[in-house]
Amino acid sequence: MKAGRIVMLVIGALCAMLGLGLLAGAGVAGWVNYQQRDGRYFITQPAPFTANSYALTTPTLDLGTGGGMRDGVPPGFAGSVLLRGSTTDPGKDIFIGVGPQADVAAYLAGVRHAEIANIRVNPFRVLYRDVPGANIPSDPAQQNFWAATATGTGEQDLTWDLRSGDWAVVVMNADASAPVSVNLQAGARSGLLLPVFIGLLIGGLVMLLIGVPLIVLGAAGLGRAAGKGGPGSGVPPGQLPPQAGQPYPVGPYAPGTAPGQHNVTASYNMAAPAGAVAAYAAAPGTPYPVTPGATTAYVYPARLHGYLDPNLSRWMWLVKWFLAIPHCIILFFLWFAFAVVTIVAWFAILFTAHYPRSLFNFSVGVIRWNWRVAYYAFSAIGTDAYPPFTLARTDYPADFDVDYPARLSRGLVLVKSWLLAIPHLLIISILTGTARAWEYRDGQWVQYGVGISLMGLLVLIAGVILLFTGQYWRGIFDLLLGLNRWIYRVIAYVALMRDEYPPFHLDMGPVDPGDVPLPASGASAVPR
Repeated sequence: MKAGRIVMLVIGALCAMLGLGLLAGAGVAGWVNYQQRDGRYFITQPAPFTANSYALTTPTLDLGTGGGMRDGVPPGFAGSVLLRGSTTDPGKDIFIGVGPQADVAAYLAGVRHAEIANIRVNPFRVLYRDVPGANIPSDPAQQNFWAATATGTGEQDLTWDLRSGDWAVVVMNADASAPVSVNLQAGARSGLLLPVFIGLLIGGLVMLLIGVPLIVLGAAGLGRAAGKGGPGSGVPPGQLPPQAGQPYPVGPYAPGTAPGQHNVTASYNMAAPAGAVAAYAAAPGTPYPVTPGATTAYVYPARLHGYLDPNLSRWMWLVKWFLAIPHCIILFFLWFAFAVVTIVAWFAILFTAHYPRSLFNFSVGVIRWNWRVAYYAFSAIGTDAYPPFTLARTDYPADFDVDYPARLSRGLVLVKSWLLAIPHLLIISILTGTARAWEYRDGQWVQYGVGISLMGLLVLIAGVILLFTGQYWRGIFDLLLGLNRWIYRVIAYVALMRDEYPPFHLDMGPVDPGDVPLPASGASAVPR
């Protein structure tokens, strides 16, 4: 892979992620600004506050006013706050006041009161700091230091334009009695939200306009390099030249015959691939479950295979997740670029009925890279060979490829990624998702995950068996390959690479039906 293309893709991904973050902020700012239209406030739900003391206070207003705005700034320029409250005792009036923090501290000196230290939202809970005292406060409404007050029977509203300085909110019974039990709401509005929205929107669009072309150009370059680095992606099966080091995929190995020395010519009248390597071939005397040359009812044009290493370490699977961290960091950027490329391809298919070849190679390469890492560390732990840092096909024992489509449907591109794929996505969520449970806690239903996914459990079982016996149980391996093959076919379909609907069946075992070698002309497909 060329360093310049990689740098271009990473910089583009960072710019695009920053742009998406700015656009998300613009969305929030725009929504809040819409909520405060016609002079209204963006306001919270009522919440109970109770203290066995004479007053409830806040240390500061925590709205960015502390030492904040310069003198001379017009009142209300930065915004205003709304405090709405009522007592829970219908026989008492409420008092709400905002005043300078120093004056509030002097007024409540020696008076027992409670400071609101923290508010937890989910579930709602208020933490107080009790301030002891023996004095009885005077009538709060008679004090002359308040910047804004609201007092009376029933629900009262206090509005106050933000000003520079340190301020505190005080909530009391109007007669200065204890205890204090009220329901409060807080709201805010600001004229700054509209320019903030516009600024974030423009900044996000600019970053996307910079990032997306960089991603597409980088991906196209990497895709062209991936296509030249090996047989290439999208070449129909049967037209791939042999790759050095590629294991021979199928067939029984005679007892005493070393892997890689399988007498293919004698048994099947066909030549073994040049440079076949034995490290990932079947153990002597162990047949793969697919017969060479056998026909299948349906061969999907996205092909996945993985060959089990017969010399797996007992313990290495325990640390592979750690060893794979460099790959995971790279895959984070590759999958982000993959998403951008898929969106670009969506428009290309809609208008031209073609998936750009270089972008197609890149997308296949990303999935291939992900499969290698997953096969090594997460989804199969089927080899101890460290995955290569490349999008191209190699002699690695796990590989993925998709036939390049000559033409794609303009109509299907509108629905296949989400609507038509729903049945498969539900099945995949069962295979890869954890169980969910709901518990009624603190007055509301709380959802949390339970256990691990089915695939994770199978991998764990295989790892434990390997740890204690030194053997990878072939039944689990074949099932894991079948499950992964199903998942990756759906990924290729959802990513717009093919129009053919993925089959609802498991093609278990290391060899994909599309990779089964064809017998020589006139030769029998059945071993003699």
